[in-house]
Amino acid sequence: MIHLKKISIIFVCVFLIVILFVYQQNMKTKAEVKEGDFVYRLVTEKEEYSEGEAIKIYAELEYIGDQEEIEISHGGSPFSFPMVETTRNYDIDSFNFLVLKRTKLIKGESLRLEFLGSGGYGSQDENEYTEFMKRVANNEFPKGRYVVNGAADFNVIESGDSIEKKNYEIKAQIEFRVKNSK
Repeated sequence: MIHLKKISIIFVCVFLIVILFVYQQNMKTKAEVKEGDFVYRLVTEKEEYSEGEAIKIYAELEYIGDQEEIEISHGGSPFSFPMVETTRNYDIDSFNFLVLKRTKLIKGESLRLEFLGSGGYGSQDENEYTEFMKRVANNEFPKGRYVVNGAADFNVIESGDSIEKKNYEIKAQIEFRVKNSK
């Protein structure tokens, strides 16, 4: 009876380890959200990078409506890439310039922007946090697990009566890991 109980406990432990391993291996590296006449994509090229390796993340916005082209307005960029590093529980903010830009979107063609680095710190922040943010700002991510809470934030500029003026904030989430370099 005790022997059977030990085998059952071992089986349950092995099963849980396998489930945990599978869960950790299947990170969401691509997200696509359709809202109205737009498709927003958020992508990281790999689910795992080595420390010191450039992180490849990009966002795309595609117009799929009835017109051949439309114009949108947005801040310095229609895209933001705020993140959370879940090992340390650090928020990595995404900054956008307070300017108003206009961008023409052609039906079926994607507007694409790559992540180039982000994050900030203040004089009161701890040294460990400051060093972490300096690395992230230079796109040199330290070891950890990262969740990107991307967004496309823009307004449609009316041209006649065919498009209803609307503010959009389309959100998506992806994740990746950074491991020690070997």
